[in-house]
Amino acid sequence: MITIEMLNEIKKKTLKTMTLRLEKKNNGISSINKENVSDKKHVLICGGPGCHSSGADELKKRFEQKIDKEELTDVNVSIAGCFGLCESGPNIEIYPGGTFYSQVKIDDVDEIVEKHLCRDEVVERLLNEGAIKEENIKPVFEVDFYKKQEKIALRNCGIIDYNSIDEYIALDGYQALAKALTEMTQEEVIDIMKKSNLRGRGGAGFPTGRKWETAFKYEADKKYVICNADEGDPGAFMDRSILEGDPHSVLEAMAICGYAIGSDQGYIYVRAEYPVAVQRLKTAIKKAKEKGLLGENIFGTEFNFNIEIRLGAGAFVCGEGTALMESIEGKRGMPRPKINRTAHKGLWGKPTIINNVETLANVPPIITKGAKWLKSIGTEDSPGTKVFALGGKIKNTGLVEVPMGTTLREIIFDIGGGIPNGKKFKAVQTGGPSGGCIPEEFLDTPVDFASLGKIGSIMGSGGMIVLDDTDCMVDIARFFLDFTVDESCGKCVPCREGTKRMLEILERITKGKGTPEDLDRLESLSEAITDSSLCGLGQTASNPVKSTMKYFRHEYEAHVKEIRCPAGSCQELLQFFITDKCVGCTKCANNCPASCISGNLKERHVIDTEQCIKCGTCMEVCPVGAVIKK
Repeated sequence: MITIEMLNEIKKKTLKTMTLRLEKKNNGISSINKENVSDKKHVLICGGPGCHSSGADELKKRFEQKIDKEELTDVNVSIAGCFGLCESGPNIEIYPGGTFYSQVKIDDVDEIVEKHLCRDEVVERLLNEGAIKEENIKPVFEVDFYKKQEKIALRNCGIIDYNSIDEYIALDGYQALAKALTEMTQEEVIDIMKKSNLRGRGGAGFPTGRKWETAFKYEADKKYVICNADEGDPGAFMDRSILEGDPHSVLEAMAICGYAIGSDQGYIYVRAEYPVAVQRLKTAIKKAKEKGLLGENIFGTEFNFNIEIRLGAGAFVCGEGTALMESIEGKRGMPRPKINRTAHKGLWGKPTIINNVETLANVPPIITKGAKWLKSIGTEDSPGTKVFALGGKIKNTGLVEVPMGTTLREIIFDIGGGIPNGKKFKAVQTGGPSGGCIPEEFLDTPVDFASLGKIGSIMGSGGMIVLDDTDCMVDIARFFLDFTVDESCGKCVPCREGTKRMLEILERITKGKGTPEDLDRLESLSEAITDSSLCGLGQTASNPVKSTMKYFRHEYEAHVKEIRCPAGSCQELLQFFITDKCVGCTKCANNCPASCISGNLKERHVIDTEQCIKCGTCMEVCPVGAVIKK
């Protein structure tokens, strides 16, 4: 059994070995007594999803081998959670100083060790682009990508070794649980959560404290806590990064929730497609049990709490709470009619709290720092921060966490770096398949629950896909409807049949076979599906169509009335031509899969438009840019 004194001793001992790393957390300002700091240098390797798949583990082994060969005894090498700047991975940081290297390969390790670690010379060719300004080298915490971010849910990602429970404890880990169990009543824990106004980060934005209070007040012989880690939105990896980089923050929060409502059992429902997250969660649960932070009589109290993992089979609908519970119970994952509140009658008919990963990651610092602290960040209605997976046509693809109220423009252009390749911003799609597309005129909209709702979108779980002027908004709507149709559980008619009919109409329009009546049908179907679907996923399925028709109706009309795609994206509406620039090199003819290009060597070639399958290969291989599309 662990005591608070033992917890504090672990914190004091471990903090000495990792303080230099906290330059990043504190933006270069350290309040730690320098006498208690280890003089070791730190090599911190990003172990986020992208960098992990790009060989982070191999980089660590190579660093250790080279450091051992050079007989360097003052260097510590660790793999941490996601740094956020996924576009430039694999990323590493070296402390002191916070030198930020990107796209590091195995063959670069020897040079980094020999120059930077042995002679304190920066390897400039490997520096992250954002770390160089006017020939000056900036530490990682001054890179533009990070300057406007504020980390709460991701506070430990990119700093601690995800495999080390001691490093989590060193940064106040499990202090919130200790405080809740030994200093607070259940009502006091719920009261601080209510006062903080933390709203659910899974999409609906329901106040967390009110949800907990409902379950606490409902009498039952058994209650459950569920972490919803079934992250299925295309391009979303917020929850995955927290689970992989800071799993103990979720375990601690679930235990706090369990204490508050009177539950002794928790479940983490996580996608089986996240094998790394699953393995790290298993390791974290095992280590927490070994230290007595999960299990029986935690911190010498009468509170018991255990956590089990349940794997989802990849059904998007299981991100919906009632379908998730059906799946845990061993049934097919399909939504239930919401006759009863989940906090009254949920898993196996017992009171159940379901919070998503990001929501739970916010809980421990709220308990330790108080409700006023959270409300000092963000907006009055939406306090705190929000994590977004920033993707699409954006320079800095990655994971960002910003205070609520930050504008879309700041996220896309100041943090994301803007649109690459000289293209023009067209729209941003927020909220995943259930969200809407927001045009340029609303770029100064603050990101919070109410503001996004007013312009026809939602915050959702945090997907943010940027689109440029080469994206067809009709085809974007078709893409998301195609996903929704494929993932619909089929239980209710409006979603099962209605989304299919909408998809069929969109497919006709993108092929130039739509009619003006189809536009009216899309609008009426959208309203019917929204008003009559069983669950939230069906009720929001038509949002991409409704928002694109509202803000980009001219593109729909161009497809229908002019049989033309203004963005030049819909393949069925394209025609390829070879201009006078052609030098007769024959590359287009030799690479054409349909053999529809003819012409003699050193003479202009011609495309048979009737045989052309419009694949665009001719344009890609032409060395002189003679092929154009209209």
